[in-house]
Amino acid sequence: MTDTPARKTLSLKKKTASAAPAAAREGEPRKRSGARARAAALNERAQVARGEETETAPKPRTARPEHPGGARFERAERPRARDERPRAARGGERTDRPARRGPASERHDGAARRTPRHMDTTSAREPGEASEHPRIEHRARAPRRPRIAETFHVFAPCPHGLEEALSLELDALGYEGVAAGRAGCHFQADWTGVLRANLYSRLATRILVRVAQAPVHTEDDILELARQTEWERWFGPEHSLRVDTSAIHSPMQSLQYCNLRAKDGICDRLREREGARPSIDTVRPDARVHLFLDERQATLYLDVSGESLFKRGWRLDKGEAPLRENLAAGLLALSGWAPDAPLLDPFCGSGTILIEAAWIALGVPPGIWRPFGFERLRPHDARLWRDLKDDARSHILPRLEQPLVGSDLQAGVIEAARANAERAHLSPDTIHFETCDVRQMPPPAETGWIVTNPPYGERLSESEASLWSEWASQLKRHFGGWQLNIITSDLDLPKQLRLKAKRRHPLHNGALDCRLFQFELVSASYRGQ
Repeated sequence: MTDTPARKTLSLKKKTASAAPAAAREGEPRKRSGARARAAALNERAQVARGEETETAPKPRTARPEHPGGARFERAERPRARDERPRAARGGERTDRPARRGPASERHDGAARRTPRHMDTTSAREPGEASEHPRIEHRARAPRRPRIAETFHVFAPCPHGLEEALSLELDALGYEGVAAGRAGCHFQADWTGVLRANLYSRLATRILVRVAQAPVHTEDDILELARQTEWERWFGPEHSLRVDTSAIHSPMQSLQYCNLRAKDGICDRLREREGARPSIDTVRPDARVHLFLDERQATLYLDVSGESLFKRGWRLDKGEAPLRENLAAGLLALSGWAPDAPLLDPFCGSGTILIEAAWIALGVPPGIWRPFGFERLRPHDARLWRDLKDDARSHILPRLEQPLVGSDLQAGVIEAARANAERAHLSPDTIHFETCDVRQMPPPAETGWIVTNPPYGERLSESEASLWSEWASQLKRHFGGWQLNIITSDLDLPKQLRLKAKRRHPLHNGALDCRLFQFELVSASYRGQ
């Protein structure tokens, strides 16, 4: 007889319905959590804000018979009428009850309860009259006040002699409050206008935004003025800093010490507000501050240009006596050259005057391909700056109709000029460069303008003393009707050319005191005029 193992059997037992929580059995409200709890809390806060009383006592719940399936349903007890006595105790009196409403009326009441407070849901009716439909009163919305852009006082320095030309340029760009001053112009602009001035101005050397101004008597006043200025709005300890100082008739003894006090005030301000001071970098700083002193007050400017604006970003080969780009643009402005007229530079050198003329005629903004200092400041809006440049590029013309011609005696100089034009994104046929002697050069058109920076001073040897008389003879024979404009530091040049200047403009080419002589060329000679 073998022993068989006892088989295990699996018995299934019905699970009884779990007992309700003790809080539910005692009639306490069920505690909620999660999204429903947050919604209830927000609803309660909104009622408190409206001055309504929140229900602090929980509503009693009545137990209903268990469902055959074991689930248990609970519903809040319907509130009674104001008289809490039973109907039998009230002597059988009948209270007027509103008719039972269906789901549609309940939804309508729910929508009415959710109506905002500015809508009047009470209809105009007589006392005691029931309201069937709510009346919504639409109130006129007050117009939104337009945001007023902050206006800055801006100073744009320029080479001496170009103040009036710069003021005309700023007027043409649409700026307000333009006033020519000493070696620059003052004007007003919002922040977008400040960016546009950097992008479009051909004559300004840089754009300075005034951030503080106050009367000063000692160097400590400069320190306090710098400390009270909100520098943290523009830059912080993560930026490098450079401070420059200039003065006109200032009673201060040492500009270097004034510069040091201004720098200390800026660093003290940032250390107090942000816990650290910026580092000093005199070569490529992130933020540049300029202190200007006169006989009465001190003015602090934020330099938003960075590198000087005459650095367009295309000139690498400068030649022997480079002419700055904004001064070249100023010569074109003072000469009266129109972009649709032929232009000749017989002493073109590195091609600065002709490249500036090509950009003017094509509508190329001078700052379109270079970086600026404001791009590293805190309030810089990269999207706004990109939109401004995209709009400027959309207005650039594809080609020129009138000739631009440049010549020079040295072939290497002409090659450098062509390389500069290529870096300026100009096609090879935009400017015609050639190696030629001005004493044999024919005119490229019947009439036009000659704007040039010829050699003078140390650049002109004694063997070339006859250059001016021979060139003048060539001009009188072949360039009748042309306008001649020459910048030079040699004030006797008109006598050597045997020409009478129609007008002369005082200018500064770097440290050289120069004149822009304007001549109107006629055939044969100037005798009898």
